[in-house]
Amino acid sequence: MFFNDRHEKHVDTQSIELDSERIPKHIAIIMDGNGRWAKKQNLPRVSGHQRGMEVVKDITKAASDLGVKVLTLYAFSTENWKRPDTEVGFLMKLPGRFFDTFVPDLIANNIRVNVIGYIDQLPKHTQKAVNKAIEQTANNTGMVLNFALNYGGRAEIVSGVQQIAQRVLKGEIKPEDIDEHLVDQSMMTSSLEYADPDLLIRTSGEERLSNFLLWQVAYAEFVFVDEHWPEFTPAVLKRTIMTYQSRHRRFGGLAENKSDQK
Repeated sequence: MFFNDRHEKHVDTQSIELDSERIPKHIAIIMDGNGRWAKKQNLPRVSGHQRGMEVVKDITKAASDLGVKVLTLYAFSTENWKRPDTEVGFLMKLPGRFFDTFVPDLIANNIRVNVIGYIDQLPKHTQKAVNKAIEQTANNTGMVLNFALNYGGRAEIVSGVQQIAQRVLKGEIKPEDIDEHLVDQSMMTSSLEYADPDLLIRTSGEERLSNFLLWQVAYAEFVFVDEHWPEFTPAVLKRTIMTYQSRHRRFGGLAENKSDQK
């Protein structure tokens, strides 16, 4: 369901009381607006990305404290390579800087790092930083911090279909065996216990998916906020969850009360 919460920005977030039984298990965020925020501050675009990295730390801790099971963040898309080389180069260095400073906090908060996307196409130093963080947090059993890095929804679906086609060619399965479950298992999120987002948030006022988790968000609730990502705070996160909790999620059915909601 599409929704823009502009008219709810007056809500006193300090007084928000969320239903702890209805916290979305999987929240996905399109972190938009770093460059626009920097421009408003008369700063270079990379300063927006730097500030955005700090916001990731704040929101990760806040989501974990609220009881979210999976937090997926759209960090770099397969289309972002079209940006200027200097900006792409800066973005490729961010994972190393981020994990160097944040892994101790992730371990202290029992948060595990996971990454989806075409990691093998990233610079070697970026791959090394990502794989090291995954290894260092592998034994954590709390929230999964899932980065979509060099990720594209259409490319993911194409890769998944190719995997299934190879299994058909090998005689492992028949075409009639292909169903939603099999497609689910061919997606990059298949290792996650909660693979499909319950809530998708996009910052910076834009209202589109931008090739993000196209298969997985079929029944997600969408909330669009005006705040640029560097302005996104734990209070804004709570506001979006409040919006989510105000919904009746019917999944194509006719749920009449809260007991029928997921």
